[in-house]
Amino acid sequence: MIQEDRIQLNERFIEVFNLLVERGDIVLNDRGGRGIGDFAEKILGNRGYGHIIRAFLNPKDKRVIDYRHARAICRLYNVNEAFLIDGIGTPFGFDLPKAKEGANVSQGNILFTTVEAFAGSGEAGAAAGSAASEDREYFSLPGVSGNGLVAFPVDGNSMEPVVMDGDILICRQISGAHEIKDNEIYAVKSNGALWVKYVQKIMDNRGRVHALKLISANNLEFDPFEEEVNEHTRLFRVIRRISNV
Repeated sequence: MIQEDRIQLNERFIEVFNLLVERGDIVLNDRGGRGIGDFAEKILGNRGYGHIIRAFLNPKDKRVIDYRHARAICRLYNVNEAFLIDGIGTPFGFDLPKAKEGANVSQGNILFTTVEAFAGSGEAGAAAGSAASEDREYFSLPGVSGNGLVAFPVDGNSMEPVVMDGDILICRQISGAHEIKDNEIYAVKSNGALWVKYVQKIMDNRGRVHALKLISANNLEFDPFEEEVNEHTRLFRVIRRISNV
């Protein structure tokens, strides 16, 4: 009899697989490197095991994916291992810490943090990722609802006059670079650094986003530059700016 944890793992696998199809990382009838056979070769080690992948995707089939192959999916497709293996967070990317269990919901739905902690650099980043939730501050604003919201103060003048030094930005994570709308403002988190810029996608010859062009509003002092998209890249759409607080 299949254990319940394996069944739940397989359910999360189905969710992740469907998202990978939506993102274009898997193309069901593709013969150019992104089909189910290609996926089976990467994960199961044999291109001919596409039928096993289809069995995993069929909720009525008794065959389910195991943890070793699930971890391979995380490694090869930049899937959040905490989600696929443990059911924690979201399928892709950085997961914002949740409020302490049992806390008063009136505390708010927006996590307020520092640039250093949000970027995940140094000791501040380690503290932000720890279980010490008593140091987290939450607040709420009229008209800003939902979960997974983070706010931080801007440090610097690279986006002036659109975003001023000291402004507070409220952001919501997007699942990947494919969701970016060119020339809108995003917070880009990668390798312990955080940038707030206008963003443009840079595509490779297969139509995938492999880099981002980051553009400052203050273009007299700051030149555009490119940042590679990799497994460490996390993207957050800026949804609100707070000034003069």
